[in-house]
Amino acid sequence: MESILAGLCGTSPEDPLPVWVHGSVGHCFNQLTLNVIPHVILAVVSACFLGTPRSDSRVPCRSGWGCRIATSFVLAGLFLADIVPVTISQQELGPVYLEVLANGTAALTWLVHSLALVMLCRSIHGFTRGPVALALLTLLPLPSFIITLVWYCQSGTAWSPAHPATSSRFAILCLQLASLLAYVVGYLFPTAGRQDFLSINSSCQEDQLVSEPGIPAPDELAVAEDGESWLSRFFYIWMNPVMKRGYQGKLNQPQDICMLPRQLQTARVCDRFYSCWQKKAALHQVEEEAVSLTSPMVAGGDGSSDAPDSLHCAQETVRLFSVLHAAFGFRFYSLGLLHLAGKLLSFSGPLLLNLLVNFMESRQEPLSHGVLYALGLFAGSFLAALFRNQFSYEMNKVALMVRAAIISAIYRKALRVSGASLARFTVGEIVNFMSTDTSRLVNFCLSFHELWSLPFQFAITLYLLYQQVGVAFLGGLALALLLVPVNKILANRIMMNSKEMLKHKDTRVKLMTEFLCGIRVIKYYTWEKHFSTRINACRAKELQKLRAMNYLDAVCVYLWAALPVVISIAIFITYVQLGHQLTATKVFTALALVGMLILPLNSFPWVLNGILEAKVSLDRIQHFLELMDQDLEAYYAIDSPSDTATAVEMRCAAFSWVPVEEESARQPLPTGTLQLHVENLSLRKGMLLGVVGKVGSGKSSLLAAIAGELFKQGGRVYVCDLEQGFGLATQEPWIQFTTVRENILFGREYDARLYEEVVEACALSEDLNILPAGDQTEVGENGVTLSGGQKARIALARAVYQEKELYLLDDPLAAVDADVANHLMQKCILGVLKHKTRILCTHRTEFLEKADALLLIDNGRMVKTGTPADILPLVEAFPKFKDMDKRQKDKAPDEQGQEEPTETEKEELTQNNNLMYKEEEKKEGAVAFQVYKAYWLAVGTWLALLILFSLLLMQASRNISDWWLSYWISSISQTANTSVMVCSASPPSPELLLFSAAGLVSPIQALDTTPVPSNGSVDVNFYLIVYGSIAGANSLFTILRAFLFAYGTLRAATVIHNRLLQRALKGTVTFFDTTPTGRILNRFSSDLYCVDSSLPFILNIFLANIYQLLGMLVIITYGLPWIGLVLLPLTVLYFSLQHYYRRTSRELKRLYSITLSPIYTHFSETLSGLSSIRAMRATQRFELENQLRLEQNQRCLFASNTAMEWLDIRLQMIGVAVVTAIAGIAIIQHQKQLGNPGLVGLALSYALSVTNLLSILISSFTHTEIMMVSVERTEEYTTDIPMEPQDKLVQVAADWPSQGLVEFQDVVLAYREGLPNALDGVTFTVYPGEKLGIVGRTGSGKSTLFLALFRMVELKSGQILLDGVDSRLVGLEELRSRLAIIPQDPFLFSGSIRENLDPQGKRTDAELHEVLEQCHLQDAVTQMGGLDSEVGERGKSLSLGQRQLMCLARALLTQAKVLCIDEATASVDQKTDQLLQQTIRQRFADKTVLTIAHRLNTILDSDRVLVMQAGRVAELDSPTHLSQKDGSLFQHLLHSRQQ
Repeated sequence: MESILAGLCGTSPEDPLPVWVHGSVGHCFNQLTLNVIPHVILAVVSACFLGTPRSDSRVPCRSGWGCRIATSFVLAGLFLADIVPVTISQQELGPVYLEVLANGTAALTWLVHSLALVMLCRSIHGFTRGPVALALLTLLPLPSFIITLVWYCQSGTAWSPAHPATSSRFAILCLQLASLLAYVVGYLFPTAGRQDFLSINSSCQEDQLVSEPGIPAPDELAVAEDGESWLSRFFYIWMNPVMKRGYQGKLNQPQDICMLPRQLQTARVCDRFYSCWQKKAALHQVEEEAVSLTSPMVAGGDGSSDAPDSLHCAQETVRLFSVLHAAFGFRFYSLGLLHLAGKLLSFSGPLLLNLLVNFMESRQEPLSHGVLYALGLFAGSFLAALFRNQFSYEMNKVALMVRAAIISAIYRKALRVSGASLARFTVGEIVNFMSTDTSRLVNFCLSFHELWSLPFQFAITLYLLYQQVGVAFLGGLALALLLVPVNKILANRIMMNSKEMLKHKDTRVKLMTEFLCGIRVIKYYTWEKHFSTRINACRAKELQKLRAMNYLDAVCVYLWAALPVVISIAIFITYVQLGHQLTATKVFTALALVGMLILPLNSFPWVLNGILEAKVSLDRIQHFLELMDQDLEAYYAIDSPSDTATAVEMRCAAFSWVPVEEESARQPLPTGTLQLHVENLSLRKGMLLGVVGKVGSGKSSLLAAIAGELFKQGGRVYVCDLEQGFGLATQEPWIQFTTVRENILFGREYDARLYEEVVEACALSEDLNILPAGDQTEVGENGVTLSGGQKARIALARAVYQEKELYLLDDPLAAVDADVANHLMQKCILGVLKHKTRILCTHRTEFLEKADALLLIDNGRMVKTGTPADILPLVEAFPKFKDMDKRQKDKAPDEQGQEEPTETEKEELTQNNNLMYKEEEKKEGAVAFQVYKAYWLAVGTWLALLILFSLLLMQASRNISDWWLSYWISSISQTANTSVMVCSASPPSPELLLFSAAGLVSPIQALDTTPVPSNGSVDVNFYLIVYGSIAGANSLFTILRAFLFAYGTLRAATVIHNRLLQRALKGTVTFFDTTPTGRILNRFSSDLYCVDSSLPFILNIFLANIYQLLGMLVIITYGLPWIGLVLLPLTVLYFSLQHYYRRTSRELKRLYSITLSPIYTHFSETLSGLSSIRAMRATQRFELENQLRLEQNQRCLFASNTAMEWLDIRLQMIGVAVVTAIAGIAIIQHQKQLGNPGLVGLALSYALSVTNLLSILISSFTHTEIMMVSVERTEEYTTDIPMEPQDKLVQVAADWPSQGLVEFQDVVLAYREGLPNALDGVTFTVYPGEKLGIVGRTGSGKSTLFLALFRMVELKSGQILLDGVDSRLVGLEELRSRLAIIPQDPFLFSGSIRENLDPQGKRTDAELHEVLEQCHLQDAVTQMGGLDSEVGERGKSLSLGQRQLMCLARALLTQAKVLCIDEATASVDQKTDQLLQQTIRQRFADKTVLTIAHRLNTILDSDRVLVMQAGRVAELDSPTHLSQKDGSLFQHLLHSRQQ
């Protein structure tokens, strides 16, 4: 290297590149470093812009561009011209080669630059000044020009006639400077009017801002990546606007993200996929000439008759996999090359590192070698980073394409498949194909390349090991392979425990559900303790399995951590046993390589697992895609009948709901499948045909047969105007999740006149006035916010608005009352539709008198056709029909009153809901410090500190063992230097330092060293023993840490659950009433699952990473203190980067999940409305809608993926900077004779793995944050649930209340702040042993009396006395346990009868049997199998009445003096009711009984009656007095009941 430089510069080899010569900068230094290098940089960057695509808009270039392009060409010419005088007069200006090199490079650079400018000028950049970086780089060669100019002036050779060559070169130099100046002027002051230019410039920038959100402004700007230069593509500069917007919190909707690149746009991807599908299908067609078919996916645009797609056996042969292969295969496999290049380059790091350390140890190697190695390290790590990053980016793009293709293929297939064959799958299963199965296939894309690259890596590493230690490596390999079955066993055990744990978890969640549903009763009976023990018992079992899992996991972690040490020791022992001599080099290299073996061994099982899952999913989707399609060509007859007025004609046609081949397979026809036979049916255009028949006779099947939804087994079906489809109103109206207007328009243009007419005809005008936003009101999923009648009418309106020729109406009159039905008949079916052909199925025969003909169907056959006069009497004569018809008529007036209220009820409900359920709060931004603190306390401060300390010990011992190796190396190289031993090569060195996480390590070619002096072996033993003991300590700390961590997180899980449960048990009833059960359950299921398993897993990784990073930084700064100067700014950069990224990343992930659910909702909606969509020929529109939704979602996913790559490449660059800095500093230290080569090697080997670590650190931190949200949510409940008062101020006697005297004094009670008082100054007294009946209308405050008595809701004012003691002073548990209640809704929990009667287990069996006998339940219980038989979930093995009796039995068991009965004996027959009343009278003769009556006859024999009205006591007297008193409320109630 030195000699080359010396030859080029004409200097001495000792100092080939003098910087300072004779008082000015050395000419050679000037030309090479200040001239050639800047030009090369400019050339490379300019070349990056050569690929910029043209802009579509034909706007002429601004004149500033012309000036710059011209000067660039001129400069290229000037540099070429400069070569001429040099070659003519060779001696005058330094060596010829140097000048030719400098000028040639410069000329080439400016040529490339001018071409780049031409490209930029024609692209979008033509409006602006172009990239600033490019303009700045043109100034880099300027210092060189100026130094040369100064040199000419100093030496006085500028204008000397004696040297014509020199003078001409000076003239050329001046011209070059002038051109450069002109270039700068061209950049700054375009010759266009300044104002005009500025306005263009600013408008363009605005354009850029506007078009970013994806509003189609100039197309190129809105689109991601397309039209960007290579530089921008490699470093994702085009993502900057999105990142910035996310950081500012402006990413609120998908439109704020840039559009997908053209090649990823869903429509393009799908077109490509389908064309490949058609090619494949065509190939199969050629192979099987006999069968005519086209693709099973691509029926004609709308599945109508223009697509010949009769599919038979050959359909199955088109494999989804082969189509994907054809469509995306080339791109997918070619990425393998990029992957391979990245893998190979990553081997370069260790190789060069080895050479660099050798260079530092030997004092003989020339400096240039060191510089070369350092540059190599830079280039290798830089390119490896670029390749890796581009690979994963491009891979994500392919994965997105595959995802788009598969999702739209499934959707498209669902639209084409005949309805009957689709019925084999549930909606859930098909939606699953779209979600789970597709994502598994997408993951396959990512893991496929690992499948070949891991073994490849493994093989290379093994080969290198073999080179180091020969056959001895087999010893270690055997051990490594032995661990595979051990791991398999561990994994199986973990899986088993995991299954068990989930079982216990399900039981616990089920218990919680019961607890939450019966919370009132549980509080009435004070059973919280009982439930708490049951739930805790389940939780204990669950935690036991979790403990087993965590400890097994800890063993796994430990095995992987200890594996490298064990293997390497095994290798060394084998090596020594084989009679070889160990040297430091061997030890290191072996260690480094063993570290590299671990990764493939570790990740391979996961990769295989993913591939097997993908195979299963592929088969499932394939099976779905092989279903039979609707084949309209074969179904309908093409040739029209002789009579042109015929609208529908069917001859000898037979249909069934299952395909022919399946029927033959199951010989006896299953009863469920109805077959339909139509001998002869023909309809003229404009007829109204009524179809009647009893339930299940085949009316709807006839309509389905006409619409083509059944399998035709034979015969002929003709329908005129097939292409335009039918107007179809199905029996179960199908409503889309959109506005009412959109539902009616169904994709057609809005035509105000027609719309009004249709709305009026379908009796919707009034309804639209009631709805909050008129016809712009959103109806919920499946139209939940509408009543049944409204749904039916909207569906009818949709059909009418489509203006088809043939209408199939399946009982649209069923859900509406008589008036409305009449309106629909007159205004719609006989009005708007009077000129259309209509087929109307209905049970309401009274409306069919106006029909042109009627058709009577029974059991799938046509019984008779004829005029209404012929058929109606028959129908009415059918006794069944007579009944129905009468029922219908009786019902009609009610219904009329009935349908409208549903609306108002609905409204009340929604308003109440607004009051009832508070919206769940979503916390924004990062997780608060409080949450981390809460988790820390849950683990326990001392334990948490211990865990952190063991982590510290583990990392320290790890780093010390690495340091020990480097120390060993240094001491050996010193002994080598001091002893007389001569090595034939420079002393080998720590190439193997790489055994650190770094990963890849270089082969040290076996260096033939002269025999080591005898003291070597002693040394080796000593070093090995110390190393072994450090490694042993490390493995001890590792296992300690693993088990401590498992224990700590288990403890946290236990504590968090206990606190949450305790708080929930003490919550007020109001809290449970206002919080949906699902929301509370969520805390106990998914959030706790996070705290149990997901959080510890990711937290473990995160903590290990932090410690690893700290360990690295310590070692690096210890080895090279100067590196601190580089590390500080990089650390600041790193923190700002990750902060910037995390904010955007959060927003993007949120947008992704928001845009994902519409795809699934739209899909399940489509599946439920398939027949309507197909009948009205809207399949193409729906396919397009699906594409648009998918496009939105892909957009967010693409942005989210790219943001990760954006961060990744920046972190990789930080890593590259660290590596280069270390190498540079090492060389400087070497020159200054400082530094320890062993430590430098160590520092570098660490630095190589630092990038990887940085990106893992960010992702594990982000994940930890997401998981911490679960802790936040559980914390929120442990602190925020309002609790019942727990204090007790009075100690009461054991038999209190002994008399049973109940006094209410001015009791005022409201359920919640801001609600009206439910009890408003209630005062009355119930004497001991009195029986009091309580009556009143709904909402008068009857049940509230009991709530007040039991202190379920605290009083606002007033007091309730029991035996003279204020109930507020008694502890809640005592108060409730001394009162008995029979609640209105009988609540039983899963468990035995014994548990349900007596959860605390205080009673004997005899007592239980006696009670059951008295409640007339003994027989039922004996039948079930005695007291220990299970009652099932919520007591479902008992009838409602029996459950009621169980609750009575509970009350009988308590010896309470006061009994409250909220009677709902509605579920018990009259006779049992009388028996019960008798039992209560007998058993509670001496007790105070308060009964809320719903059947007045039950309280007519009570001592007094209390009549409540609007929360006040209205009347209180004996029943006889009140019933005789004129105008009393009680009398009024009695009369209304009797009527």
